[in-house]
Amino acid sequence: MKITGSTALTEAEIDDLMSTAWIVRLATAGQDGRINLTPLWYCWADGNVYAYTRGRKIANLRRNSNCTMLVDQNERYPELRGIMLEGRARILETAAEENADESLDAIVRERMGLKYRDGGFGTPNNTRNMSTAMGADWRWIVFTPERGFSWDNAKSKRRKEK
Repeated sequence: MKITGSTALTEAEIDDLMSTAWIVRLATAGQDGRINLTPLWYCWADGNVYAYTRGRKIANLRRNSNCTMLVDQNERYPELRGIMLEGRARILETAAEENADESLDAIVRERMGLKYRDGGFGTPNNTRNMSTAMGADWRWIVFTPERGFSWDNAKSKRRKEK
């Protein structure tokens, strides 16, 4: 995946940001063409973003798998850093599809459970995220980035010259 930008993050910085940030924002296209933008808990594993979600996001992705994800940190302009990824999301519709995804059970369930334990997920003795497809629209999605743009405003040439 190619990452562009004059203040682009390095691969190691991208991996660190994607692994440690708590929220990813998922943008999907609605049936009427409007954008649905939603913050989600997520896991970064093997170059993909995993999230367990429901509702309009799932309906939108069933119609059109193209989507954009954004992870960013900080609020003051000189400290902003982030990455915007464009790609496609695959919905794991059944338990069989979940079982066929090697990263979901081997990496994601444990990593995601540990990441959000202090945010109210799981218990001290059981942090593994065992969420699975249920009802009409509770599903795991697997987002595969195709291209991206990253920034770290602290690297800005204008900032360094002042």
